[in-house]
Amino acid sequence: MSTSILNLQPEILENESVKLVPLKETDFETLYKVASDPLIWEQHPNKNRYEREVFKNFFEGAMESKGAFLIIDKKTNEVAGSTRFYDYEPENKSVFIGYTFYGRKYWGTGFNPQVKKMMFDYSFKAVDKIRFHIGAENYRSQIAIGKLGAKKIDEQEVAYYNEPSRYNFVYEIEK
Repeated sequence: MSTSILNLQPEILENESVKLVPLKETDFETLYKVASDPLIWEQHPNKNRYEREVFKNFFEGAMESKGAFLIIDKKTNEVAGSTRFYDYEPENKSVFIGYTFYGRKYWGTGFNPQVKKMMFDYSFKAVDKIRFHIGAENYRSQIAIGKLGAKKIDEQEVAYYNEPSRYNFVYEIEK
């Protein structure tokens, strides 16, 4: 059993290709450039996150979470997207990973499994279960998380930061 406490925003997590850097207020414009593509959000429960005002709310929630990261392509130093840790429950030894999105040029490139592996390796030092909220219509993410070994364990309404509740599936990977 693990007994350490999970720091939701370590300085940097990285491998040879990808670097996760804690999100800062000054990253808004850079990240919005990636997020402003409507196709990124077409299967997401909140399909209008490509709109500046809606994304501003998403970004504010990311900052308040104190667990959000920029995903950086180390070869080009470009921002590939963002992800975060949230809803850490030390008593249940669980944490959620989510709010992840990538620019389309990173779809199918292997970035997502690399990012998730780094986050899993880091998290499993302190937790036994990692969970994910995935929109009921977000088939792309459901397939991706299934390939990583996650199993669907629940269905629930999820209220995203200052947004209406949406129907989500809950997936889980155990240590």
